[in-house]
Amino acid sequence: MAKNIQAIRGMNDYLPAETALWQRIEAVLKQVLGSYGYGEIRLPIVEQTPLFKRAIGEVTDVVEKEMYTFEDRNGDSLTLRPELTAGCVRAGIEHGLLYNQEQRFWYLGQAFRHERPQKGRYRQFYQLGAEVFGLEGPDIDAELIMMTARWWRALGIAGHVSLELNSIGSAEARANYRSALTAYLEQYKEQLDEDCKRRMYTNPLRVLDSKNPEVQALLNDAPRLSEYLDAESREHFAGLCRFLDDAGIAYRVNERLVRGLDYYNRTVFEWVTTSLGAQGTVCAGGRYDGLVSQLGGHATPGIGFAMGMERLVLLVQSVNPDFRAEGQVDVYLISSGEGTQSAAMQLAEKIRDAMPQVKLMTNYGGGNFKKQFARADKWGARIALVLGENEMHAGQVNVKNLRNGDQQTVAQDDVTTLLATILG
Repeated sequence: MAKNIQAIRGMNDYLPAETALWQRIEAVLKQVLGSYGYGEIRLPIVEQTPLFKRAIGEVTDVVEKEMYTFEDRNGDSLTLRPELTAGCVRAGIEHGLLYNQEQRFWYLGQAFRHERPQKGRYRQFYQLGAEVFGLEGPDIDAELIMMTARWWRALGIAGHVSLELNSIGSAEARANYRSALTAYLEQYKEQLDEDCKRRMYTNPLRVLDSKNPEVQALLNDAPRLSEYLDAESREHFAGLCRFLDDAGIAYRVNERLVRGLDYYNRTVFEWVTTSLGAQGTVCAGGRYDGLVSQLGGHATPGIGFAMGMERLVLLVQSVNPDFRAEGQVDVYLISSGEGTQSAAMQLAEKIRDAMPQVKLMTNYGGGNFKKQFARADKWGARIALVLGENEMHAGQVNVKNLRNGDQQTVAQDDVTTLLATILG
């Protein structure tokens, strides 16, 4: 007997009961995005490898350790996207959407990173994000954050996430700071773990977000990034804070928040939680005013964010159990007797024509009324329509509310009116 083939570690199946909750959460997110004027963009899962090396940075963990990269039959180096911002910028340049234009995009799709799988962090994951191009003021930074705050309220998790902010300044300011930070770390090189020793010369800002408590203690006396910020970045950040204060959005300035990708500048932010154990970041992003020109386009300001859907779903399930997926079925159509199966199928089609939004399932495979009602309950139906021989010949159908037990017999021509009343 052949051995069963299983899913790749860190690449998960999501079954209908789970995806129903995902779909309800996604519907909330998409509704809010639309209310702010964002349009959906759909991007390829596979891109040319140089796109990510140029955008993310060759000395980042993503490029050095985590990307799924391979050669295709033409010898080209291709990569399964590890994130979607770079692809979004590439598409904007390729289709002439960015230069001297304002654009607001959102996307939802799979991304891939070869990491150690753990709760909330997987090798194949779903990422939802939004990107804005053509606006450089702190007002749009604030609106992006306000939009995410609206999500948390709509999902019932606002009390379980908190906002952290920082400014990492201009490229020149960061270069000066990197030199000062490296000089400081060199004094304590023997006390650093191997990961930090490597990062100290390749990407020293990443040492700031080390999870090693001994390293964090060393950083208490390290130079502060805020001391190296250029005047324009200081002004931009102060403006952002004023907008958030006026909007009543609480935040904490975290000077060790730097983000893991090279393309960020000025504003960086994260929504974090303590309700998911080690995986505390729910949503993260920031400004990347140099990325478009870095990828070959005209200089265009940009800002965006992304979040892993798996982590968001886990958080909703953990802290707001009342936020449930809707039942898979609204109405279950039961039939029994000579000729009733065909009549039930025709009735079901008429109801779908009149009420396309209603989720209606017809019983197949026979069975007595008890078994059919059990199936209706299994599918979570709110209403059962019962069609026997008497009802069929009279052009009627019995309508039973499975929540309160009320039932009545109505003409088939009137059933949609009654269903609309019951289902609201």
